[in-house]
Amino acid sequence: MEAFGKKVVQFRFVILAVALLLLIPSIIGYNNMRINYDVLTYLPDSIDTIKGQNILKDEFGTGGFSLVIFEGMSDQDIAKTEAKFKQIDHVKSVIWYDDVADLTIPKEMIPNDIYKAFNSGDATLMAVFFDTSTSSDETMNAITQMRKVAKKQCYVSGMSAMVTDLKNLTEQEEPIYVGLAVLLSCIAMMIFMDSYVVPLIFLANIGIAIIWNLGSNFFFGEISFITQALAAVLQLAVTMDYSIFLWHSFEEQISLNPNDPKAAMARAIAATITSVTGSSITTVAGFIAMCFMTFRLGLDLGIVMAKGVILGVISCVTVLPALILIFRKLIEKTRHRNVLPDMHSLAHKIIDHRAVFIIIFIVVWFPASYGYNHIQTYYDMGSRLPKTLDYSIARDKMDKDFKTGATHMILAKKDLSTRDAHDMIDGIKDVKGVKNVIAMDSFVGAMVPKQMIPDSIKSQLESGKYQLMIINSQYQTGTPKVNKQITQINKVMKRYDKTAMLIGEAPCTKDLITIANHDFNVVNAVSIAMIFVIIALVLQSITLPIILVAVIEFAIFINLGIPFYTHTTLVFIASICISTIQLGATVDYAILMTTRYKTERYGGKNKHDAIETALAFAIPSVIVSAASFFAATFGVAVYSNIDIISSLCTLLARGAIISMLSVIFILPSLLMIFDGVIIKTSRGFINKEKVGLGMRKADDGHETQVFSEIETLPSHPFDQDVTNPTPTDPEPDDSSGGPHDPDDDTRIFIPGSSK
Repeated sequence: MEAFGKKVVQFRFVILAVALLLLIPSIIGYNNMRINYDVLTYLPDSIDTIKGQNILKDEFGTGGFSLVIFEGMSDQDIAKTEAKFKQIDHVKSVIWYDDVADLTIPKEMIPNDIYKAFNSGDATLMAVFFDTSTSSDETMNAITQMRKVAKKQCYVSGMSAMVTDLKNLTEQEEPIYVGLAVLLSCIAMMIFMDSYVVPLIFLANIGIAIIWNLGSNFFFGEISFITQALAAVLQLAVTMDYSIFLWHSFEEQISLNPNDPKAAMARAIAATITSVTGSSITTVAGFIAMCFMTFRLGLDLGIVMAKGVILGVISCVTVLPALILIFRKLIEKTRHRNVLPDMHSLAHKIIDHRAVFIIIFIVVWFPASYGYNHIQTYYDMGSRLPKTLDYSIARDKMDKDFKTGATHMILAKKDLSTRDAHDMIDGIKDVKGVKNVIAMDSFVGAMVPKQMIPDSIKSQLESGKYQLMIINSQYQTGTPKVNKQITQINKVMKRYDKTAMLIGEAPCTKDLITIANHDFNVVNAVSIAMIFVIIALVLQSITLPIILVAVIEFAIFINLGIPFYTHTTLVFIASICISTIQLGATVDYAILMTTRYKTERYGGKNKHDAIETALAFAIPSVIVSAASFFAATFGVAVYSNIDIISSLCTLLARGAIISMLSVIFILPSLLMIFDGVIIKTSRGFINKEKVGLGMRKADDGHETQVFSEIETLPSHPFDQDVTNPTPTDPEPDDSSGGPHDPDDDTRIFIPGSSK
């Protein structure tokens, strides 16, 4: 790897030029990439709700629809607005009360529930159907145009209106909270690092990798708004570790050879590649685990973030060294006193008080696990949007004026008999929470011929093979009440038409609840299994993966368990995303410490000194990384008005601190307890050719050598006479008279001795 490092140093200007040139196609790709704001489109195509929506598009030419409320307007003004709506591109049809009132039959023959479906006090309701899908750009543009031509008394609701407002809000917020993440992360690193310029170099390097990542998403066609919103912040937070590792390695090498920074950087690159390989692979594995979700949003986020980590590593070992060497003089001029003290004293105290931290680990585990397994989640994202949005106002109007929450649709056979259709409609009306049902047969009653229904209504409610029934529910999407209602409607519907399908936002959300619960268990199991195997291979140990995963899961349990005790409801994707991201990010901290512990143990130190050295070495890097992660995500959590973004970043920020504390206090305590088991079940902890130096802290703080370095062991244990040791053989010194530390496994090594 050092040869690679030398090449990077040699061609640093070329590397930097290529990196900057690659930004051009990346920016072009980023600007031409489509963002999907409808999470329900990521449901699998195999479920009936999605099949039904595809049939609705193919058979009826209808994709999305919106319900529009007009308040305090005359029928003439509403009719004029309706005419303008029909002129908007991709508005397929409009159904309003006048379409029913224009029937040739007397007005009193129009069913009362149809009248009530369209009128409430001084408010009237209009249904607008689009020929494009719910969240397509064309539909969102049509929603925007509808709002422009309508007066202030007009309120547009429905899923299409929600994704339109969500898109606008996200586009407004994203540049600001990305800027906040960069600014706060930079401030945190300036405080905890010893140079004011190095954090800026780190951010420039990561910024290049982020633009590469976001630009290359163009080849996917589109990505979700969740991925788009989180990708930059997560990549910044997750890959910052690698920059810190390289910098610390470079400083270590330059201290050994201050007159040759190029050679020092080459060795630092080689060391960084070795150290970040395991941690980056585990982080990538965590994101890849999300690709096993049936809900394809996991695939979307997982691939983008895994790609971001890989590009972050590449940038770290190529672009960052070039930047550091180019700006090295400026770095030296802007150095300041490091606020982090030497950590050996803290590490010593943590090791000495390990029993306390083990007790905390055991006591906290159970309530944290209980809270983690009883997380309360919500699935209706529209319910958590700011109340000032046009969609939110329209949603409240629908609930207040028309007592309508969700709207379902049934695709039934066209040749369903009139009697069965009426019985189905009557049965559905009897389901609790159903406000009304709009269908071909409900418009005219059983005694009026369908031929008398206007063509504008027929074309919307009937196709070559299917007839459409629209159900207005009093319950909101994603609630237990509406899910129970959907189950009962399905039973009634299947009684008369076994091929019928219930579709709409609420039925899709009910499927999402089932799928998300399954995905959570799958992703959790897959991510733990993958990371377990990778840690086992990287550290060549059977027990270390168990210990490391236990510590990380402990941190995750606390983080996701807190909302249960604070009565906070999380967005459904939170538990899946956070458990995977926190697992992948925290394992970097754990591997950093454990690798150093292994190195020290292999060098001959007893477990106390090996773990203390590893802990003192790891604490500064862990603190800087966690502080940067916290700062980047905390700023977004405070600023964003989009709950799904705000809540995810809140959990990530809190998770960074909890993970930091777990790795610093719990992990070394567990390593102390299980050191003997670890050595017996791992490779690379004992150097058979070198016993090493056993060092132990004396009471005055100075290290004392207590056994000699033996370069080569005797070829056979009986090559020396153990009964008559030579005068040079060291003898145990028990003169201290103090109590014996049961965890101090320092021994006097006598060649040939069986002890």
